[in-house]
Amino acid sequence: MTSYKGKFNPSNPNKYKGNVDNIIWRSTWELRVMKQLDENPSVIEWSSEEVAIPYISPEDGKYHRYFPDFIVKVKNKEGKIETMMLEVKPYHQTQEPKVQKKKTKKYINEVVTWGKNSQKWKAAKEYCEDRGWSFKLITEKELGIR
Repeated sequence: MTSYKGKFNPSNPNKYKGNVDNIIWRSTWELRVMKQLDENPSVIEWSSEEVAIPYISPEDGKYHRYFPDFIVKVKNKEGKIETMMLEVKPYHQTQEPKVQKKKTKKYINEVVTWGKNSQKWKAAKEYCEDRGWSFKLITEKELGIR
């Protein structure tokens, strides 16, 4: 995943909940999701990094704030409105690293990233459950990349 950054200008600004002049994408994958949300007629409303969820980081044991990538309201096939929280990540970051004999810098970074992400996603799932929402990770597999 190549990291880039830019501003997204929606074709349907009325669907965006938040500051429509400051929609920031932090990867081309996030940009792809933004375009899909903006253009999909089933999407009633969406926002990007507009909600802060507290979580305890395994690195320092302190509270931090997690800003999930997207909150989306959609009308499903039955006409019912559903709310989803979406997080865009490379597939390998959504899997716990396999224990390795040699503790390389790369391996240690993967373990730290997994630990932090796991705590963020646990907090996000609880946040969603409290509100009757669903939480979903979006990877290159869901985006049809690779």
